[in-house]
Amino acid sequence: MWTMRALVKTKPAPGLELLDVPKPTAGSGQVVVRVMATSLCGTDNHIYRWDEWAQGRIHPPRIIGHELCGEVVEVGPNVTAVAVGDYVAAESHITCGVCFQCRTGNAHVCKDYRILGIDEDGSYAEFVRLPERVLWKTSREIPPELACLQEPLGNSVHAALVEDITGQSVLITGCGPTGLFAAAVARTAGAGQIIASDVSDYRLDLARKLGVDHAINPNTDDTDLISRATNGEGVDVALEMSGSPTAIHKCFRYVKNGGRVTLFGIPEAQVCFDMTNEIIFKGIRVYGVTGRRLFQTWYRLAGLFKAGLDIRPVVTHTLPLDKFAEGFELVAKGQCGKVVLRP
Repeated sequence: MWTMRALVKTKPAPGLELLDVPKPTAGSGQVVVRVMATSLCGTDNHIYRWDEWAQGRIHPPRIIGHELCGEVVEVGPNVTAVAVGDYVAAESHITCGVCFQCRTGNAHVCKDYRILGIDEDGSYAEFVRLPERVLWKTSREIPPELACLQEPLGNSVHAALVEDITGQSVLITGCGPTGLFAAAVARTAGAGQIIASDVSDYRLDLARKLGVDHAINPNTDDTDLISRATNGEGVDVALEMSGSPTAIHKCFRYVKNGGRVTLFGIPEAQVCFDMTNEIIFKGIRVYGVTGRRLFQTWYRLAGLFKAGLDIRPVVTHTLPLDKFAEGFELVAKGQCGKVVLRP
């Protein structure tokens, strides 16, 4: 039996184990991909730390990881869209294809989807088995350490571009990877002014490298800069990427009347709103983002790369698979952008 190295959540406890496990084989409609790069995600950090969410959602043993790119090395029967040698990334949401949402163009909110690295063995391995339908052929011009980021980058594309932002002012609260991606997307898509806010000076420095016009630390800087920068009107669009209740309220405070607030960050507990004054009387459009529109967001992302989208500053660390603990430590300390593992 052929084996491979993989990071496995072997038991209901913190940590992962690097093990030799059986190499997957392709069944009908499936392919096997040799993983060239895979990146750490906040979801994986929850599983690594074995917090309350992970305890209720993950059933060991499980190979985790869901952000990847690689090369197709095996195709099963009835595979027609890809071939051995193709360079691919993958959508992590494996949808049912038959529910109301899937059949009406809203597969990103499929009622019965399964997630790579959570419900199916994932990408923290030398090889991963995937349904053909989730694969995304990728240009070889995009190197593996960037190609593997298309799945999380798609969240930011969906969040930022659900409506046109050309020439508009954009506030981004939270400069973790998805917030940083959103800054890069907004810049490429022609936003007129981008204001980034985070409590980490390290992450604000990364935001500056992506070309934001203002980078604000609310703990030390004058947040009224947002009002001054927009002539007292407020921003056209606020992208909440952190999940912080304070940041959520900041978005509703600083968005102009008739503006748009997109919510992507996940709060740890319920958040109370003054719905009358924060939303209704201001006539604000509120949009919740979960995942990527399938596959509209992927096509749009491909166009953004052709238009010059540059996310290289977001990738701060590239490590071999066996240095995974170092990567998770960086994530826990917040002293990184995106961490990429190379199996």
